[in-house]
Amino acid sequence: MTASSPIPVVCALVIKNGRLLIAQRPAHKHFPNKWEFPGGKVEAGEAAAAAIIREIQEELGCQITELQPLPTFLHDYQTVVIKMIPFVCVLRPDSPAPQPLEHQALAWVTPMELRSYDLAAADWPVLASYEQMI
Repeated sequence: MTASSPIPVVCALVIKNGRLLIAQRPAHKHFPNKWEFPGGKVEAGEAAAAAIIREIQEELGCQITELQPLPTFLHDYQTVVIKMIPFVCVLRPDSPAPQPLEHQALAWVTPMELRSYDLAAADWPVLASYEQMI
């Protein structure tokens, strides 16, 4: 991968009772205190679907299923360009409840409520894509 190649990043729109799960980034990380759809970087040779399952297990300690991809897009953060790969999903029936293992807090919000949160810039187009789907 060259320096100018977009970095593939997956994110999950975990749905429960019409609400979306969002996570607040730690104060000491990039984009401190911003809210985001949980996810992370795709590792070399890893499929995007496998990456989001892994990331959700690592970050939230839970398991997801019924992955439904949304359109991918590029987002330019000035210092880096990411290729955002979003998935709509649900928790597996046998999964424990999500825990903020790598975040400050978690919240279940409606798409309308989400508009009042300080969402990371790359997540706004994901929300728009989801709203077009529903």
